Amino acid sequence: MNLSRREFLQMLAAANAAGFGLTACGNEGSGQGAGGAAGTAKGPANPYELPGFGNVSLLHYTDCHAQLLPVYFREPNINLGVGSMLGRPPHLVGKRLLEYFNLEHPTLWSHAYTHLDFTALAEKYGRVGGFAHLATLVKNVRAQRPDSLLLDGGDTWGGGSGTAVWTYAQDMVDAQKLLGVDIMTGHWEYTYGADRVREIVEKDFAGHIDFVAQNVVDVEWGDRVFRPYVIRSVNGTAVATIGQSFPYTPIANPRYLVEEWSFGVRHLAMQEVVNQARSEGAEVVVVLSHNGMDVDIKMAGLVDGIDAIFGGHTHDAVPQPLEIKTPNGGTCLVTNAGSNAKFLGVLDFDVRDGKVQGYQYKLLPVFSNLIEPDKEMADYIENMRNQTVTYEGETFRMVDKLSEKLAVSEDLLYRRGNFNGTFDQVIVDALMEQVDAQIAFSPGFRWGTTVLPGMDITFEHVMDQTGLTYPAVTRNEMSGETIKTILEDVADNLFNEDPFYQQGGDMVRVGGLKYAIDPTKAMGQRISELELNGKPLDPSDTYIVAGWASVQENPAGDTGRKVWDVVAEYLRDKKTVGISELNQPLIKGMDGNPGLEPL
Repeated sequence: MNLSRREFLQMLAAANAAGFGLTACGNEGSGQGAGGAAGTAKGPANPYELPGFGNVSLLHYTDCHAQLLPVYFREPNINLGVGSMLGRPPHLVGKRLLEYFNLEHPTLWSHAYTHLDFTALAEKYGRVGGFAHLATLVKNVRAQRPDSLLLDGGDTWGGGSGTAVWTYAQDMVDAQKLLGVDIMTGHWEYTYGADRVREIVEKDFAGHIDFVAQNVVDVEWGDRVFRPYVIRSVNGTAVATIGQSFPYTPIANPRYLVEEWSFGVRHLAMQEVVNQARSEGAEVVVVLSHNGMDVDIKMAGLVDGIDAIFGGHTHDAVPQPLEIKTPNGGTCLVTNAGSNAKFLGVLDFDVRDGKVQGYQYKLLPVFSNLIEPDKEMADYIENMRNQTVTYEGETFRMVDKLSEKLAVSEDLLYRRGNFNGTFDQVIVDALMEQVDAQIAFSPGFRWGTTVLPGMDITFEHVMDQTGLTYPAVTRNEMSGETIKTILEDVADNLFNEDPFYQQGGDMVRVGGLKYAIDPTKAMGQRISELELNGKPLDPSDTYIVAGWASVQENPAGDTGRKVWDVVAEYLRDKKTVGISELNQPLIKGMDGNPGLEPL
């Protein structure tokens, strides 16, 4: 159901008085109070009303994955935590997350942060994100907070759209500049290759945006490739922003694209950089990170002198910062601001006598029905999408290609979660059918938008799920032993009890094959009960396996087809798509885990 205009007006009385260009909505209040006192979900409140606090304000978004238009995006019902990560954010889902942060359901907030009643609430509240709506929100927040900084946590240029692939990220670069980004770091940015990254940083960003990354160094000489940090004056206070790019880029993504660069967590070097920034007069030090939240939490406990970490990579929408004790007894705030331009984090510091005395934080959901789009940004997006481009010999107008209707969805199609989502199921089914394979593997990417039941599945939706710079589909023979080894390796990346050994992403998505997983087991012992067509997988036998997004420069078994063409052809043939059975593993050892909420 949709909210009536009368309901919208009633809910927005306070918002209108505050001067926001809002066209819809109400919400139950949530947030972080001065000095860190938790907020409450009791009573209606305007989600975009932010009382002033302190004298230093930092705005943060991350992991938009090249999404310029409003989208639907379902949060996970499975985000398992093990070891020290059990029972704490971000490994809380659904009702347990709401209980932890004292939020009620069903409300605007519960819809923003959880999967609960997703379809019904998505139809009620509408799409999220969109750079035109984000631009309006940023401008309004900045009007209340003069001299604030806007931080972009990376995964902005790619991993998720046709226009980014076809323009080699120029669509996002121009949008960032128009949005008013001050500082950014990277991850999927590097998948355009070192030369393209240098070109953007040195030319497009010059005089506009600082690209920072203390942990990216030259392989041969060990020199830093980018500036490790910048110090900006915010209302007369010196604020240092240190960059931390995704540490495992050459492992999770093709190394050949950045073969001259080395990455890594480099927490000891981080301490040196913090000390250097402090010695240069920084009164506030923050880290703009793409580590993933668990890695950020561990790093915060090992490094002194960081006031806050603005985190990304794991797409976790965390309403309040975690207060982590540092080695010398200080406090570092660890935040994470979701994905898909769905949230804008606002952190206000009260800085006096050269140090932080208190803070206020709020993670604002960007509901496109509730915020008037910024005209300048909306015009830019429309004009950009109407451009004619030539990509690998084909010339086309981007909006025409993206708007092709391929099929109709009978179910909710989503990706986000530790294991197969329903759109993942579509992809692996397409791979098996289109290239005649018994088993299919699809990467455990966290990006990819959501399609509601009854919606047309367009070519744009397919590009949202598959748009990257190495889209080759492969078909290979693998032994049963090799298949199990692959699953074990990915499981260790996801469920290693030491966050510094987690290399990002969720579990590889699997088609055809059944298996069980126990995340509490040691490496090499988590995967069991592998079956294909009701029969145990034979370690010594060989099987035909389809896949895509190989990190090898010339992947074995390359079919010569791109993944988006394979999936699109499958959908055109099907006309309608329903998921009769979601191929998720049997999960063991996780009874009572608050990161697991069965549907």
